[in-house]
Amino acid sequence: MATANPISDNPADTERAAPGLLVLLAAMPPEQTERVLASLTSSFPAEDLMVATPDALPADSWPALRIIPVTASDASWTLTAADFLNAYRLAGENEARAVLMLGPGSSSLTPTALRDLANTVLLAPNDLAIPCYDLPPYAGLINSAILYPLTRALFASRARFPLAIDLGLSLRMAERLAAAAQRFTAVNQGDAVLWPINESAAAGFTASEVDVGCRATPQPTESDINAILASVTGSLFADIDAKATYWQRPRSLPPTRHPVPLAPSTDAPPDTIPMLDAFHLAYTNLREIWSLVLPPNTLLGLKRLSLTEGAAFRMPDGLWARIVFDFLLAYRLRTINRGHLLGALIPLYLAWVASHINITASGTNPERHIEAVAAAFEADKPYLVSRWRWPDRFNP
Repeated sequence: MATANPISDNPADTERAAPGLLVLLAAMPPEQTERVLASLTSSFPAEDLMVATPDALPADSWPALRIIPVTASDASWTLTAADFLNAYRLAGENEARAVLMLGPGSSSLTPTALRDLANTVLLAPNDLAIPCYDLPPYAGLINSAILYPLTRALFASRARFPLAIDLGLSLRMAERLAAAAQRFTAVNQGDAVLWPINESAAAGFTASEVDVGCRATPQPTESDINAILASVTGSLFADIDAKATYWQRPRSLPPTRHPVPLAPSTDAPPDTIPMLDAFHLAYTNLREIWSLVLPPNTLLGLKRLSLTEGAAFRMPDGLWARIVFDFLLAYRLRTINRGHLLGALIPLYLAWVASHINITASGTNPERHIEAVAAAFEADKPYLVSRWRWPDRFNP
């Protein structure tokens, strides 16, 4: 996203009335920036907007808008601690009433989507507006397999994309995230990932999910799935550990906002053979490490899976939930080196992906399966709480 430049090139900026909405834009090609600005000004009066962007704009292109030049951050695929710290600083310096943070590719969002995200925190008593994207069926599977089910089970949130790259924030939500970000930036970890849903829940703030339709999703610069999964999952595991006193208390999940679509996907499924090959190889090579993390019943389930090939491969939802919970527990207890631990999760994740592809290829709606996985995590939460409080009770 952006790093604030405290020096304005336009002295008249300080004489204008404070805007209602601060919009922080990620670095984008000029035509995309222009598209976002056009969408924003079609939804809000220009005098109610302040736009912070790292992209240079022609001096006469948007004369009615208050434009703040900022320095682009290194983040390219998710919001970071530095982004949240700068958002709150800019909002305070310019007396904005709410913040809209838009990541790379946000020009693909419609004017209605941008308006709804902003108005959710501007007009309604909400502290966090988090988008629900309409993505292709086989996109965002780390989110579907781990991030969404864990966040739903532990923080009682139905937000489908806990690591969304576009957010609407009230001022107090921006302050809360900036305080969390300060702990990372103080030790030169400005690129650390934060979890707004978790922060909102722990603070007792209100969050609302907003349907925004289709969006072009930025791809991480690091194409190695090992690094991506380890970074994101490790960050979520650490945040869950830090908020254990909150999520161990029972909470009711809010009612669903809309039914799961029933139409099966028509997209050609990805090839599962490399995924299953990686799992079968890992079953031979990593069983000793897995035995330090997983109890005997889970290892028995993996043994059965190791004997299954091709389209018949199915990972039971309960088995996957138990695997993720036990890896989370091992992360907390430092059962083995955390880097090695998260690396050992990779082939198990690939096995889940192959299973998900097989299930949906047979006619099951992808979202319906993902909802079933999330429900399995919810049902098995008592296991996690018990082992968290008494880690030796279930030792293999």
